[in-house]
Amino acid sequence: MSYLVLARKWRPRRFSELVGQEHVVRALSNALETGRVHHAFLFTGTRGVGKTTIARIFAKSLNCIQGVGAEPCGECEICQAVDQGRFVDLLEIDAASNTGVDDVRELIDNAQYLPTRGRYKVYLVDEVHMLSRNAFNALLKTLEEPPEHVKFLLATTDPQKLPATVLSRCLQFNLRRLTQEQIGGQMRHILDAESVPADDEAIAELARAADGSLRDGLSLLDQALAFGGGRVQTDDVRGMLGSVDRNQISGLLDALSAHDGARLMQVAEDIAGFAPDFAGVLDELAHALHRIQLTQLVPDLQVEAEGVDVASLAAALPPETVQLWYQMALLGRRDIDLAPSPRVGFEMTLLRMLAFQPAATPGDAPRPEAPRRDPAAAPASRGAAPGDTQAAARNNHYPPAPASSPPPPAARIAESAAPAAAQPTRPAAAAVAAPQSIHDNESWLQVLSACAISGPARELGANLAFVSASDGRVKVHLPPVMDYLRSGLMEQQLVDALGAVLGSVPKLEFVSAPAAANSETLGDRTRRENQARHDDARAAFADDPVVRELVAGGAQIRTESVRPRDDG
Repeated sequence: MSYLVLARKWRPRRFSELVGQEHVVRALSNALETGRVHHAFLFTGTRGVGKTTIARIFAKSLNCIQGVGAEPCGECEICQAVDQGRFVDLLEIDAASNTGVDDVRELIDNAQYLPTRGRYKVYLVDEVHMLSRNAFNALLKTLEEPPEHVKFLLATTDPQKLPATVLSRCLQFNLRRLTQEQIGGQMRHILDAESVPADDEAIAELARAADGSLRDGLSLLDQALAFGGGRVQTDDVRGMLGSVDRNQISGLLDALSAHDGARLMQVAEDIAGFAPDFAGVLDELAHALHRIQLTQLVPDLQVEAEGVDVASLAAALPPETVQLWYQMALLGRRDIDLAPSPRVGFEMTLLRMLAFQPAATPGDAPRPEAPRRDPAAAPASRGAAPGDTQAAARNNHYPPAPASSPPPPAARIAESAAPAAAQPTRPAAAAVAAPQSIHDNESWLQVLSACAISGPARELGANLAFVSASDGRVKVHLPPVMDYLRSGLMEQQLVDALGAVLGSVPKLEFVSAPAAANSETLGDRTRRENQARHDDARAAFADDPVVRELVAGGAQIRTESVRPRDDG
């Protein structure tokens, strides 16, 4: 007997066997039980999440000999014929192969005839977005008013390509990508039923590689069974997928947090010894950084360690460093095919993380200090001139080196030679003493400016509009579009910072009524002052005698490129 792949052998045959997609199952079941069955359904979603499977079960539910309902018997001739792909009244059409208007006209002509064996003639059109424009136009009238015995079930991975006229004629159901837990749970269920020994870590690796598609996951499981000789073991799966042990990811992050380049390259060398998919290693690194950031900013959330000391790294790294490294991992992942080799691209991404740190801002927590280096040896060891790091940071849109680093001599000469008008500076927050109470909008902004907070909590404060204050209670308004900034943790961090400035913790009361029109938020003021600084810088630049001479000679000033010298 020929071998049947797992994805086909374990294809669900009734709604209760489906993994995930409960929202779709509930809607279709209710429609079948109440008899309110629409004539056209559109199932959308990525590959392998159950679009055609749901459509087939739905067709079986409509035509089961036992009657229309959400639970077809699965035993009658029609149910078995649908399961075996030979039910004459279920017409499956691959739109990718039958894209023309003639194919659709043939479908429309056949739709007029009564079903041969069942109650309904069901047309299942897969990848319907591949039909041509003329084919869609030919289908529209029948799709809107089909004969009573016809149901259309359309499936697509790209609904954006469907004409609005088609979308408006269908009930649309968006099938979700499956979670790793759902895919892993189904794999464990199948392996137990097949009496196949398997490691939990191996199943987790396969579920992660499935990327939300159960069908892809089961195909990988078939491959793992062949690779492992009938067993599913962690080392075999990692070798097959080109993935690495999570402890190696932890080693990379430990070396980066300690700014230990030698150890970082040693771990990279160990990883390279397994001939991994380096793009996948960067994915794993980004995944670990995501869990670290969650631990830092949403400490009440339970985050799985998955082989990485998330708690220790979250305590050791500034949140903005985690964000920067995450972006570098994504960019390295994107550009790895452009590198001389995948390994070079991977290592350069790690070295970029080692080289750049976010600039320090007032109120930030102290950063772990990098090991001291011999100033004379540093440029030679990195193969760069003293000013190259700052230049690279600007050119690659990464934040510059920490403000504590002394600028190169050339930069100091340029700053001293530049006209004073071309160097607007931000007013220092410490120059204005914060008031001891909040009584109007101006005092609210001054106290808020003096708060030692950063990140989401500062963003929350910057978008709050002052309404009123009395008896230690401050009423504020947050625009509904910014409501995502509100959380118990962010609000607590903000009021604690306000209390540190005022001497007593105020009570923030969020009100729905908007503030007065003249209630400027801290964000509004910051943007206004930044705009004024930019305008001053552009005016000073245009007033420079050399620039005026160049303009008189026909040159043009690209004002968008002129920025204050201290603009980050």
